[in-house]
Amino acid sequence: MAQIITIARGMGSGGRTVGKMLSEALGIKYYDKDLIKLASEESGINEAFFGRVDEKIKTSFIKREGVYKGGIIDPSSKEFTSDRNLFNFQAKIIRELAEKEPAVIVGRCADYILRDKDDVIKLFIYCDEQTAVHNVIEAYGGEEKDAKKLIEKTDKTRSEYYKHYTGREWTDARNYNICLDTSRLDYDTCVKIILGYIDIITKR
Repeated sequence: MAQIITIARGMGSGGRTVGKMLSEALGIKYYDKDLIKLASEESGINEAFFGRVDEKIKTSFIKREGVYKGGIIDPSSKEFTSDRNLFNFQAKIIRELAEKEPAVIVGRCADYILRDKDDVIKLFIYCDEQTAVHNVIEAYGGEEKDAKKLIEKTDKTRSEYYKHYTGREWTDARNYNICLDTSRLDYDTCVKIILGYIDIITKR
């Protein structure tokens, strides 16, 4: 079995649901927003700082130097609470978890952070707009136009965040082992496909 499963997901695609179902099926831990709390505890930086930059950057201008290279900025530096260092701490937590035990990790560029590890399965979960809108309204309520705006804004923000810290395109299938369309596949089928893939690579 792969030690870590990372999940990148479009808004309204059900990526979190698939992740939780996988963690239950495999009997391994699930990490999503928990990573913010863990990074806060590790760094001593208030959790609110991490929350404000969770899977988003303050500007859409992508800087070359934003790409993650590892390391932590010294507490004596004025950059200690910078967006870059907040990401660095979160990445540190992800790498430590990957060394410690099997887990499902959602978002936060985990696929890129763990790119040098062989025992990682990288997933991208997506769907068409109609499915995303339906799922968002079902989860949060509201009108169709509001759901569309939320989906567009969230996916744009995640794409910019991913590009900023990885230098890669978020929706590029080459970043992942499996890409699944939940507008065509239900969640149970997605989980079965992933478990089947795990079974195949485990027997190699």
